[in-house]
Amino acid sequence: MSVQPATRIVFDLDGTLVQTRLASWAVFEDVQAEFGLGIDTVEDFFSHFEGNFFASIRAFCKDEELADAVIERFFDKLESDYRPTLVPGIADVVHALAPRATLAVLSSNATSVIRRVLDDNGLQFCFAHVFGGDVEPDKSAGLRRFLADAAQGVGRRCSPSFDEGSEDAGAAASDTVLVTDTVGDAEAALAAGVRVVGVSWGMHPAERLRAAGAEFVAVWPQELIAYLAPTGHEQSCAVALPAARPEPTPRSSAPSPGDIRRARRLTAVSRPASRAVAAVASSCGCPVATPPSPPAAGRPGADAELSAAMRAIAAVR
Repeated sequence: MSVQPATRIVFDLDGTLVQTRLASWAVFEDVQAEFGLGIDTVEDFFSHFEGNFFASIRAFCKDEELADAVIERFFDKLESDYRPTLVPGIADVVHALAPRATLAVLSSNATSVIRRVLDDNGLQFCFAHVFGGDVEPDKSAGLRRFLADAAQGVGRRCSPSFDEGSEDAGAAASDTVLVTDTVGDAEAALAAGVRVVGVSWGMHPAERLRAAGAEFVAVWPQELIAYLAPTGHEQSCAVALPAARPEPTPRSSAPSPGDIRRARRLTAVSRPASRAVAAVASSCGCPVATPPSPPAAGRPGADAELSAAMRAIAAVR
């Protein structure tokens, strides 16, 4: 199947870039208990992500005043307590896609939370645009704002400056893809005329994302590179890698005083061991050559044994 590469890639945050199931529920559980909402299971909480989360909460609350208070408190708790971890491998995906497409984040979360997550993981300069839920709660409207930006195609290649001097041809909506883990986001993207790519590690399973209109659902983060940018895989933003361990410096072949002491100890230890082996063999009736008596110190034989030990040490090194 021929795949049209994307020149604009918009990422959802929660469940797509970061692992959110436990982290988001831990925050909302306190909020719902404070207001007595009765959303007391994680499954009930996730059901509110079927469509727009804020619209769902407003429909659930008995009046607008309560809904405003719940949403405001939820944002406060997100800003103070929400610290999700990145999806394994997703940072490499971002670094690989940033040189080839303009990247953006579109999330129901607070802009300050998005900033913290990206800052903490060194990804803040890989994204040219960020739309948080406190800036634009309607994701379909957020995508339209992104498409209407005259400079929407000017990206950031994982460096502080924007791509100054680059020429943006002005992509159509068909060149733009929303990467998400929820059915509600998929519906919002299609309403804005934007393509949808799903991820299977978030809120909703692959079959539901495909039914909602996702043209592809990734099982592994690295599939996003192969699908959205199938050519030019050699390009990638510079990523700091651990320094290679230096090769050990070859030691001098000349024996040091320590080597000589080790050789003398080796000689001393090997003698009683040889005699012990001979004694055990003799008690078993096994023929064994009688080891020669150790030469007296200072005789030529002692020097020969020392030289042999020194050669053994040199061979080990």
